[in-house]
Amino acid sequence: MTAAREFADVMRAATPTHRRLRDALVAIATATIGIDLLCSIAAFLLERHAHQTEIHTFGSAAFWTTTQLLTVSSQIINPISVCGRILDIFMEIYAITVIAMLAGAFGGFLQKRGREIDEPRPPAV
Repeated sequence: MTAAREFADVMRAATPTHRRLRDALVAIATATIGIDLLCSIAAFLLERHAHQTEIHTFGSAAFWTTTQLLTVSSQIINPISVCGRILDIFMEIYAITVIAMLAGAFGGFLQKRGREIDEPRPPAV
C-alpha cells in the first residue's frame, strides 16, 4: 500500500479503521477551528485596550491565536493582560493535547492497519 492510497482510503472511509481515523481528524479539526475562533474573539476583547499591546484588530487577534494553537508562536508581544495570559495558557494546553491526540490517532491507525494487512484474508466465495 502506498501512502497516497492510504490517504485516499482515509478520505473516503474505505474500512472501519479508515473511518475512525477520518472521524478523529475531522473532530479535531472542527474543534480546533471553533477554539481558534472563540480564542480570537476573547483575545481581541481582552487585549485591544491593554497598554503596549500589538493586538488592535480582530485580524491581529486571529493571527496571534492561530500561531499559538499551531505551537509556532508569533512575533506579537502578547498577551499583556492577566486574562490574556490565562487565555494563552489555555491555548497552549489545548495545542499540546491536540498534538498528543493526533499522535495517538495515527499510532492506533498504523498499528491496526499493520494487523489488517498482515492477517490473511478469507477466501472469496
